[in-house]
Amino acid sequence: MTFESVGPDRVVAWIELGPDQHTPWGVVHGGAYTTAIESAATVGASAAVLDRGQFAVGVNNITDFLRPHKSGRVKVVAEPIHQGATQQLWQVIISRADDGKILARGQVRLQNVSLDGRQSG
Repeated sequence: MTFESVGPDRVVAWIELGPDQHTPWGVVHGGAYTTAIESAATVGASAAVLDRGQFAVGVNNITDFLRPHKSGRVKVVAEPIHQGATQQLWQVIISRADDGKILARGQVRLQNVSLDGRQSG
């Protein structure tokens, strides 16, 4: 995954997908999308709480697979739905770079955790 921009309110990244990510049936495995969704949401959510001495860890990832894809560049865009004191909720859209059609979308709930290892609550 190559990050184009990372911020507390939006993350944009790109991935080249192909045979290395294929199922035995020749299409990209859903795990590639789930991993990309979790990664983009975590990077953005962590950017949002870094100034508070925290980072974010995923606690729930729901991914919908909308259409098959064989190979090529895909765009990953993550944006927050909610950013609270202890948890965040991010939405991530993965689309084909060539025509913008959505391949998968996901929602990740994340817990804000102290960088020094101490847990609150």
